[in-house]
Amino acid sequence: MSTLPTYRWHLAPEGLATRRQLRALGLRPGGQDVVAEVHRPRRRRGPLVAYLYRIDCARPVRPMTPARRTALAAAMRARRTCPNCLVDVGYCIPRSLGMCVPCHDTPEGARPAFQGPAGHPPFTPEGA
Repeated sequence: MSTLPTYRWHLAPEGLATRRQLRALGLRPGGQDVVAEVHRPRRRRGPLVAYLYRIDCARPVRPMTPARRTALAAAMRARRTCPNCLVDVGYCIPRSLGMCVPCHDTPEGARPAFQGPAGHPPFTPEGA
C-alpha cells in the first residue's frame, strides 16, 4: 500500500494538479516529488491512478527554442522513417513491427532490396 495520501476521483483538494493539468496551466512539476494520488475506479480492472503535484511549487514550462524545435523534428522524422525501405511513411512506425506496415506485410522473398535514389549507391546499414 502506498504511503501517499489517496483521494477519489474529483475529490482532490485545491492546490494539487496532475501533470496534464499543470501543462494546461503552462507549468511543469519542476523536480518536485509526488505529494498525493487520485484513484479513478473501473468496473472490471484495477483503478486508474494519477499522481498529484503542488501547483505553488510548479515552475513555468521552458520555452521552445529553435534548436529544440529542430531536434524534435529530427526525432519525429526518425520515428516515421522505415528502416527497411527508408521512406517517410507519415506515421510513427510501430515498435512491435520494426518497419512500416507495407514492408511487414510483404513476404521477405518478394521484397526488393533498397537500391537508393537514382545515381546513389545501394543503402548499407552503419556497422555492416
